[in-house]
Amino acid sequence: SRRLCARRQLGTMSKKRRNNGRNKSGRGHVRRVRCEASGVLVPKDKAIKRFMVRNIVDASAVRDLQEASVYDTYALPKIYRKVYYCISAAIHSKVVRVRSR
Repeated sequence: SRRLCARRQLGTMSKKRRNNGRNKSGRGHVRRVRCEASGVLVPKDKAIKRFMVRNIVDASAVRDLQEASVYDTYALPKIYRKVYYCISAAIHSKVVRVRSR
């Protein structure tokens, strides 16, 4: 009860982060995106964003394709994809470390 009275006197609760864990600043509402790992909807400004570039063909089949190809200098196409993670899934899958205050 003493703690409750102290908070009422101060008027505000303590904040964990200056930006509340978001990059929203003046915007009122931000669209949500799906987390790659857990499928949960996360605000786009809060989500962890990574740009993923991968070969279409896995490394074991690349050599076979080069040998079978008619062209001697053929560049294999790549997949370019922007991936979003929620905070908990990104920490769990070691995309990011635990966030500091």
